[in-house]
Amino acid sequence: MEPTPTPAPLELWGGVECTVNRVGDRFHDQLVASGHHHRPGDIDAIADLGVRVVRYPVLWERTERSPGCHDFAWPDRRLALLRARGLTPIVGLVHHGSGPRHTDLLDPEFPRLLAGFAGAVARRYPWVELYTPVNEPLTTARFSGLYGHWYPHHRSDASFCRALVNQCLATQAAMREIRRVHPGARLVHTEDLGAVLATPALLYQAQFENERRFLSHDLLCGRVDREHPMYAYLRGSGIADDDLAVLRDHPPPDLLGANHYITSVRFLDDRLEHYPHLPAGGNGRHRYVDVEAVRVCDDGMPWAYELLHEPRRPLPAPRRRHRGPPRLRRRRADPLVRRAVAGGGALPGHRDRRPRGHCVVAVRRLRLALPRDRGDRSIRARRLRRARRHPAPHRARALPRRPRRRTRGSPPGPGRARLVAPGVAPALPAGAGPSPPQRLLSGPHRRGRPARSVNPCAYSSPAAPATSAAWSWRSSWPPATRSQ
Repeated sequence: MEPTPTPAPLELWGGVECTVNRVGDRFHDQLVASGHHHRPGDIDAIADLGVRVVRYPVLWERTERSPGCHDFAWPDRRLALLRARGLTPIVGLVHHGSGPRHTDLLDPEFPRLLAGFAGAVARRYPWVELYTPVNEPLTTARFSGLYGHWYPHHRSDASFCRALVNQCLATQAAMREIRRVHPGARLVHTEDLGAVLATPALLYQAQFENERRFLSHDLLCGRVDREHPMYAYLRGSGIADDDLAVLRDHPPPDLLGANHYITSVRFLDDRLEHYPHLPAGGNGRHRYVDVEAVRVCDDGMPWAYELLHEPRRPLPAPRRRHRGPPRLRRRRADPLVRRAVAGGGALPGHRDRRPRGHCVVAVRRLRLALPRDRGDRSIRARRLRRARRHPAPHRARALPRRPRRRTRGSPPGPGRARLVAPGVAPALPAGAGPSPPQRLLSGPHRRGRPARSVNPCAYSSPAAPATSAAWSWRSSWPPATRSQ
């Protein structure tokens, strides 16, 4: 009997928050806002953390100021420093952007233009092997073509689908040009790893969005054919079958990266009276708000481990984790953990995009240590002990702080109860665990905080079938993958 091969040790990867996106006629540059543009010493600090692979920008918007005219002075210096310190770059070309001023995500020439720039980058740095031509194309398409926040500020399914397909076509065209220079170049495709929860009335919308979240993966992997659940949606939004056929005829990504944030899990709620401070949207059938599930679900949310092991689609381990409990209970032999875990997606820190933006503290120390199966209490105790010893919170006290956000409900005050979650437990698997009120309120009471439910009647027996149907999509998960 042959011995089982020992899995390769996990690598520790990192990255630099390098978004350059356009709002109106203004470009917002995170490299300048965070100060990394002026601090070459950050590369030495990153190397000292033990990181060996770094996502690093050679961004189209910063390099090509006019068509065909490139200024590689800044990336020349930085990539030379990375190479001198033994760091392997994953070169990114577009990061939540829409290209220079002479193009945008809806431009039919966008794929060809990005491919031309990618070829110029490959000829300039023929030793670079890993590329991410477009970061998180589905997220960028939502914010630019569906929500209207970023340029070109459209709000329609047709614009969203065109922006998404254009980015996927551009990714394939860029890799084709890069491989003409470096045949062994590899595509690292990244996308947000999240999920959508909802009240029973909005179950149909949550099911649609949970299917749509995999669309960029499926397009680049050539999975979107006539049998795909999103095929009719794409064709109805004006995407030609020829475009989908082109995407099916190219090789898939060499590595998939899942970016999981604390706000990646969303909650759709049609009870607008609970959110007087939030603008409501809609889909033509219902009006509702889209909020971060972490703000309204006190416990039982699906975290990265559960999302990675969803039977709907196998995905790789998350490459980036932002604030919040990761709940990654897996061993090194987990088949989904193939290459690496990223300890930080914004190692030098970053700022939000408001005029007087708040900053996020840079990473000071990283340690790659997956927890062993010793129980939640042991893991939580170790985290707390490490947090008390960590110097970063003490150094950060002089930095501007955002006022602490409350969960929705009545303002805090003497005798006021803390509102934990709406009247339906959105993340509770049907038929599992204690009754919803007990499960929902047990966390705050364990920590000695008062809590109340908005609508206890929602848990009564007449609502039980609706609640069970609303969250039946989670009941298919294996018991080992549920948060305990």
